[in-house]
Amino acid sequence: MEEETRNRLEQLEKSIESLRGETAELRSAVPGDSLALGLISGHLDRVLAAFIIALGAAAYDMEVHMFFSFWSIAALRDPKKKASKNLLGKMFGWMLPNGSRKLKLSSLNMAGAGPMMIRGLMKRKGVPSLEEMIRQAGELGIEIHVCEMSMDLMGFKKEEMIDYPHMSFVGVGTFLGLAQSARQAFFL
Repeated sequence: MEEETRNRLEQLEKSIESLRGETAELRSAVPGDSLALGLISGHLDRVLAAFIIALGAAAYDMEVHMFFSFWSIAALRDPKKKASKNLLGKMFGWMLPNGSRKLKLSSLNMAGAGPMMIRGLMKRKGVPSLEEMIRQAGELGIEIHVCEMSMDLMGFKKEEMIDYPHMSFVGVGTFLGLAQSARQAFFL
């Protein structure tokens, strides 16, 4: 009887150890409590939506990573900063908005009146401006990752970007890794 009890205990201990290993494996496969947002559009309404989502996630203690690529990078340009550029870079600089205050709406831009109208409505309703959202995002530790390839193609320079405490310049692989390990990922 004593031998049988020992065998059962040994079997039980092996089963428990096996379950611990499986549990650890499952835990490592579960995504972290993070959000990855990818942005291509440089339209005011889309950039606003991205920051609203990012700030909401940060309010729920989620780690937030925003990846800016192509046209969205214009929202991060500081109009007060200048950088020496080649002809193509200068052309993109002239064609694209120079900072968040110059972004157009994706619909109803109305020759530039649309952005003024939405900004006025936001102010009347007590909604923070895009610039205030960017500041809040920095205070909350939201990471902004800027696509180096897009910057190079469009002639943007690091020295013309806004001062943001958590900004890095990365390749798309970095964003893909962040999105893969995130609990949620969106592309706007």
